[in-house]
Amino acid sequence: MGKKVLVVGQGGREHALVWKLSQSPQVDKIYAAPGNPGIAQLAECVAISASDVQGLLNFALEKKIDLTIVGPEDPLMRGIVDLFQSEGLKVFGPSSQAARLEGSKVFSKDLMHKYQIPTAAYQVFDEAQAAAQFACSFTDRGQPVVIKADGLAAGKGVIIATTSQEARRAVDEIMTERVFGDAGQKIVVEEFLQGEEVSVFALSDGLKAVTLVAAQDHKRVFDNDEGPNTGGMGAYTHPPVYTSELHELVDRVILQATVQAMAKEGCPYRGVLYAGLMITEDGPKVLEYNARFGDPETQVIMPILEGDVLPLFEAVAAGDLSSTEVKVRKDFSVCVVLASGGYPGKYAKGFPIKGLEDLAATTLVFHAGTALQDGQLVTDGGRVMALVTQAESLQDALNNVYDQINKVEFANMHYRTDIGQRALNRGR
Repeated sequence: MGKKVLVVGQGGREHALVWKLSQSPQVDKIYAAPGNPGIAQLAECVAISASDVQGLLNFALEKKIDLTIVGPEDPLMRGIVDLFQSEGLKVFGPSSQAARLEGSKVFSKDLMHKYQIPTAAYQVFDEAQAAAQFACSFTDRGQPVVIKADGLAAGKGVIIATTSQEARRAVDEIMTERVFGDAGQKIVVEEFLQGEEVSVFALSDGLKAVTLVAAQDHKRVFDNDEGPNTGGMGAYTHPPVYTSELHELVDRVILQATVQAMAKEGCPYRGVLYAGLMITEDGPKVLEYNARFGDPETQVIMPILEGDVLPLFEAVAAGDLSSTEVKVRKDFSVCVVLASGGYPGKYAKGFPIKGLEDLAATTLVFHAGTALQDGQLVTDGGRVMALVTQAESLQDALNNVYDQINKVEFANMHYRTDIGQRALNRGR
């Protein structure tokens, strides 16, 4: 009899995970909590919030779930892994102590400093006046400065200030006005790093890291990296800046070093280790860690992972990756996010989505902010869905995905037209 798998979450990342798991010959049934209309085509969606860890536990016990895969960071910080393990359930993701790599900027920066993992110079503050004074020591010299809330802030707790007025305002918003709540009890003020960003994903069993693939995300809402930051407007795999020589260095001084450091600190890291790197003139440096798969990077990674991912996830949960092998296709995988006009600010919902039935069979569609309204698929979020294609060359993959986007429509649809352009420019 096949296995029962529960995927926690409701976005495009979770849709990509469910899509990949649905191809496993070992999987008999997939549940998603709470899921979305796209996921519902492959799994049974259950009306339990991703943050309701007790409700998820009760469901997993009732259904005798063989493996639970946690998508978003919030339930990890709430201790879902610890809770499931205490009941003898297998779960993919780090413990709440290990998830502090993402959940606490102070913890992760102090860990990197202690174990000499390359990162930006920084100081930690729990008092606003001293923090503002230190931040202005950068801007007064004409240098940008990065100001980060310590805790989770839904991806919005990092502010880059270029003037002393902006720096003071950022500190005041985080520490005095508490726009991010308790996440702003402490802040990290650090130097601004110049270079090219890369996301590197690895699996860790608590003892070592096994790399999956590198990708490049596009955070800004508009072309040419302009406008406010978003959850991600698109991504592609195999960025040319991430060479094999660079990977050997990153694997040694960042990925393996981080896993070993966490083990020494008494909180071994099991799960996806997602390192956001800046490739500087002085080499790779860690901007931040994430304790889960990225979104929209997962949407481009899953299609080029060869074979069954279930054994990989089970090996991580069991704490032993020694007999597993990761194979990644060399094809370029690209993703473009179709967003609601106005995102990441205010936007309207409920617009009918048309044209999906006209897409080529090779085009993958991963839902994020969609809903069913009287049987009609409509927009229901800022990032509505992602279209994903693969090809032997990045240019061909991009041509494919943009050709397909022309077939999709909904009111106020917005997307970036320059995904992957930096890589194409580098090759010229």
